[in-house]
Formats: sequence, structure tokens, C-alpha cells
Amino acid sequence: MNLGKLIAAGTATLAALLTAAPATADAGLDRFYHQRLTWKSCGDPRLDPLGAQCADVTVPLDYAAPEGRTLTVVVSRIPAADPAQRRGVVLSNPGGPGGAGLDAMVDVREAMTDEVRARYDLIGMDPRGVGRSNPVNCRWPRGFALQSAGVDAASYAESVAQQAELAARCVATEGERIRHITTRNTARDMDVVRGALGEDRINYFGTSYGTYLGAVYTQMFPRRADRVVLDSSVDPQRYGPVGMVQDMGPANEAAFDRWADWAADRDSEYRFGADRAAVRATVLDLVRRANERPIRLGEFELDDHSVPMVLFVGLDDPRQYEQVANQLRQLLDAAAGAPVAPSPELAAVLAFMLAARPSDNSAQMAIMCGDVSAPRDPAWYWRNIEANRANQPLFGAFANNITPCAFWSAPIESPTVIGNSVPSLIVQATGDTRTTYPGALAMHRALTGSRMVTLQDVPVHSVFGRYPNDCVDAAVNTYFRDGTLPAGDLTCQDVPGRALR
Repeated sequence: MNLGKLIAAGTATLAALLTAAPATADAGLDRFYHQRLTWKSCGDPRLDPLGAQCADVTVPLDYAAPEGRTLTVVVSRIPAADPAQRRGVVLSNPGGPGGAGLDAMVDVREAMTDEVRARYDLIGMDPRGVGRSNPVNCRWPRGFALQSAGVDAASYAESVAQQAELAARCVATEGERIRHITTRNTARDMDVVRGALGEDRINYFGTSYGTYLGAVYTQMFPRRADRVVLDSSVDPQRYGPVGMVQDMGPANEAAFDRWADWAADRDSEYRFGADRAAVRATVLDLVRRANERPIRLGEFELDDHSVPMVLFVGLDDPRQYEQVANQLRQLLDAAAGAPVAPSPELAAVLAFMLAARPSDNSAQMAIMCGDVSAPRDPAWYWRNIEANRANQPLFGAFANNITPCAFWSAPIESPTVIGNSVPSLIVQATGDTRTTYPGALAMHRALTGSRMVTLQDVPVHSVFGRYPNDCVDAAVNTYFRDGTLPAGDLTCQDVPGRALR
């Protein structure tokens, strides 16, 4: 496809879409709230053994025009273990944005006590534009939009061209529909799901981006929110394609340093270097070499845009240190000219990032770009990249890079301002590399009725249902069971050595 023609066509369509009226009205929705759901097998190997069923929920594409086009939102339901004790439903979102969520409660359920499982139907949901819910598919040639800007101006110019192409493809393939794939509309969909389930209020568990979605729901529908748990929280004022991603830079550099110390202690095995500085120098040299000559692993080629992202993917859980080391060893061996077949774990990462398999992640950008606008001047991003190279030598070029949002249509609604007293429980690890600890503190301040449970000195993203901790698990289970928040903010300690198992 001709890039110039594609971008020109996309730009023309964007200009037309910019004049469209924003969605503000909430009228004529009774038929959506009172629809009857038909439950059937999910056909999912994780859900079906738990007795789950799935249903299609019809929602308006544009809530300002509910008589117009509709979308299908697919939900799953794992029934309460004891119908006699049932008190309601727990809706959920696994993050992303753009994460499919039908099976999101399977792992979360494992961390719940029998008493909690007995009391709730656990509701998974593929948000609009995601998974089985009329998915956004921009037909990208790569799977993941976020990438490093690379080592120099020439590499950054490649990023600018690639991101412009990705945005243009979304306009060319999705058109007007993509403007309505937003967090505020997903929150409205959640409330339609609540009505279709016959519930007066919903309980909620969200992780990562799901914390922002949950906070938006409490802001838009405060009287419909019951017990709300937000795990690994976004800063609601920094959410979007710029601030939220910029905050990942320092957090990932710190996580890399911790991993580098671990790797240096095993220099005889991995040969990255005998101390942190040497390990870091090895990795930075690999990125420079990938710029000069892309690294071939099987069918894949990695350059300076993609090598840092392999490390980014692995550093969100300290229990993956060995896996990160093995993957880096494969990259180094391939860069030295050895024929390397990537491990299954690395092949899966590369297939998603570089080949859009099993699908592209264009829904992520549709949601973020549709929620919050981004600066449009490529020079603005370049200045930030250069300003952060010294203090963020590995991840600064990623955290400050341009995204498709720089070439996107303006959002149809203003971002939601979060500030309410709906009770909620915020769970956060201090070393989180994706949604940082200062961001969770900001969410805690914005939700004045919240309590915060901090997992101290663990660089993990998403805790409950992913990273076992008796202290955290007890706080979440007590809240879901009794509706009792901690009397004050709580700090939990990790089991010594667990992070490195």
C-alpha cells in the first residue's frame, strides 16, 4: 500500500471527522437497559470448566444517537458458588487499554476466598472494539504501536513515518466508528450491562487501565458503584498516550537496574557483565548494533526500535528475571551471527510485536487516542527524547516517543475529571513498571473515599490474582466479603525471596 496516498486519504477523513458533533446526550436508552440476555456456552477452555456462560449485549455506537448504529459487547458470567449467599456481580477489566476481558476473572477468582466466590457472579467483558465485541482491526503490518524512537534522528524519523501510517490505516479501515471506541463509552456500556443483568449496583475489579475505567465509571455513575477494587492504578491526570507512557521511563530504568544486579551475580552463566554498569553497557551496545544491522532470529528482525521493547515486556514481574536473561542471551548470540531459533516465549512476544499475530493491538491506540489528545508536532517529542537520554538511556526513547495519537482526530469528548468520594480499595506495588506508584497515589487523592494497600519493594504490575501476598489478598477479600475497608492505608511486605523464585 502506498504510504503517501494512505496518509493523504487518512488526513482528509480525519479533517471531516473533526467537525462531527460530540456525543453528550443520554436519552432513549430503555431498550438497551432492559434487553433480555441469552446465555450460552462461551466456547473458551478457561471459562467453560468453571460453568461460565456468555451473552451478547447490544449497546449504541453513539450514546448521543441511540436510535442509530449499535455494537455487540460480549460478557461472561461465572456463577456465584452458593446462590443462597449471592449478593450481586463483580464486573471486571484486565487493562490494556484494549485487553480482552472475557476470562479476566479466572485468575482473580483463584485469589478469592470461598466466601467471596460464594457471593458474586463474576462478570468478564470484552470492551467495545476488543476481542469478540466488534473488534477494531486497523490491518496494521505490526502488532504493537508503542516502540522505541531508536538511537538517533534517522531512527526517530522512521518512527514518525510508521506512526503516521498506523493512524492513517485506522481511519481508512474503521472510519467514523473508531471515534466512539472510548473509555467513557465503555463505562456507559458497563452500566447497560448492569441494567441488562437486573442489578441496582455493580461491584468492580479492574487492573492497570482497568483502574482508570473503574474510576471513570464511579465518576459518571456514582450511585451505581458498590465495592470497587483498583489494582495497579493509573494517575487519572496523566492517563493517555503521553504522560502515562512518560512515567514508565524512570520506573523501567529502575527495574532494569534491579535485574542487572541479579544478572551480574550470574555472570558466569549469562556473560552480560560482572556488575550493573557492565550489564547496562552490554544492552546499550546491543541496541546500537541493532540500529546498524537488524538482528535476525528465525523469521524476525529486530532493530533499535524493538530491542528495548523485549526487555520492557519482561520487566513487569521480578519472577521473570531468568526468562529475560535467556531472551537477552538469544539476542546477543544472534547479533554475533549465530543462527538462533527464538524460544517459544520470545517467539510469542516477537510475533505480536512485529507481525500482528494473532492480531494487531490497534484497539489500544483507538481507546487512548480517542480519550486524550496528544501533541502533533514531531519536534516536541524529539526534544523530550533527547532531554531524557542521559537519565533514561535504555527506555527514555520509548517513553517519550511519538505515537499514532499525534496523527489522530480530536476526541469527541473531554477527558473525565476524576474526583469523588465513592468508597474504593486501591492496591499498588511500589516498583510497578507500567502504572507507577506516584500515579496510584494520585488516584488515591482523587478518590477521597478510598483506602490504599501498598505492596512494598516489589517491581510487579498487577498484584491480586497474579502475585501472591497474604496481606494484600486478605485486604481485598475482606472488602469484597464484608464491604469493610481498612481503617487506614496499609503497607504489606513481600515474602523474602519470593520475587526471585
